[in-house]
Amino acid sequence: MAKAKSNRKSTNAQQALNSILDEVRACQVCAEMLPLPPRPVLSVSAATKILIIGQAPGKKVHEEGIPGQDKSGDTLCNWLGVSREQFLDNRVFGTMPMGFCFPGTKEGGGDFPPRPECAPLWHKPLREQLTKVKLTLIIGQYAIKTYLRSKKNLTETVRSFREYLPDHFPLVHPSPLNFRWQGKNPWFADEVIPELQKRVRKIIS
Repeated sequence: MAKAKSNRKSTNAQQALNSILDEVRACQVCAEMLPLPPRPVLSVSAATKILIIGQAPGKKVHEEGIPGQDKSGDTLCNWLGVSREQFLDNRVFGTMPMGFCFPGTKEGGGDFPPRPECAPLWHKPLREQLTKVKLTLIIGQYAIKTYLRSKKNLTETVRSFREYLPDHFPLVHPSPLNFRWQGKNPWFADEVIPELQKRVRKIIS
């Protein structure tokens, strides 16, 4: 009886989440400001345990319609210590970026910031349904400024990651553009990544 009740509760939670996801995927709020037709890219389930809040999908991710299908996704998987298959299992990892659609590429390289409409409109109703989340990764300056009481800059916030545990874990964006930053800050690979992988293993084991 208890198991049947639990299954019904899980089913209801997923149905409620699916209803919101249908609205998100039909969203046209900032269509006129985007370089390509809207194609919101996110992946969450009512069972999601680790929520990833990053910036916005790049062009390749937009084309595939699947989170993490680019070099940044490869790097993030390496940081997490998981396979691509594990990363794409939204019962474990959920992705809910600050902007759901590709914002376009700057003339000098790199993408534009995530559109500001997404997070205020959709994050709260989505997060209300994600009741199984044990750890939220806050990736990049836009997510950090929205979700955390940040330090004087991104570097100091990430270096102070222990202050935000156990609920949140701030990270720099895994973009190839940040490789130089990683070279200047070896403590990231020496201290931050091992702790991140330890916590991920504990949650998914």
